[in-house]
Amino acid sequence: MKLNELIGQVEIFVSNEEKQLLNDFKGVMLPEQFTERQQGIIESLIRKSLITKVTHKGKLYLVKNDRHF
Repeated sequence: MKLNELIGQVEIFVSNEEKQLLNDFKGVMLPEQFTERQQGIIESLIRKSLITKVTHKGKLYLVKNDRHF
C-alpha cells in the first residue's frame, strides 16, 4: 500500500465546537478576534494541523488549512 493511499484514509476527529469554529473561519484572521474559549479551541485545531499560525512582519495570523470535512 502506498503512503498516499494510507494518508487519504486517515480521519481527524473534530468536536462539534471545533467544527463550528472551522465553518465560521474565513481567510486570514487575527487571534484577538476570538474569545478566550475560542482561542483554546483554536489551539486544539493547531495541534491537529487544521489551522496554522503564521507570523508576518512581527504580527501573528491564523490560517485555515485546506482540508475537507
